[in-house]
Amino acid sequence: MYLLNFSHPITPEQRAQLMRLLNIEALEVRDVSTQFDHQRSFVEQTRALADAVGLSPSEWQTLPIVVNLPALNTIAACLLAELHGRMGYFPPVLRLRPVEGALPPRFEVAEVINLQQVRDAARHTRSVLS
Repeated sequence: MYLLNFSHPITPEQRAQLMRLLNIEALEVRDVSTQFDHQRSFVEQTRALADAVGLSPSEWQTLPIVVNLPALNTIAACLLAELHGRMGYFPPVLRLRPVEGALPPRFEVAEVINLQQVRDAARHTRSVLS
């Protein structure tokens, strides 16, 4: 399994939590620096961001991938569109949550959200609402 991390570094504890949650033995984390210039097109920068992952077209379509999205919503939205185009489906995404009462603040793995499943379920509401 590959974790494409476009956000803060993943701690060893978060890595172990994710591996338990996904019931996997190995996890390769690819950290991708996500610093955007607000004076340039986010679309162009998002394409470069996805290119920086270093996967071939075949790998995008065949490797088991989970994504830790960037915190800025506009970058995350552009990145999801770019990844869908490369992968052919929406990737599952990692959700972290604050550990209650932790000082300094810490985050733990809350869940992995299957965005393709969310999208597929939403398609059924389109036909029901028509």
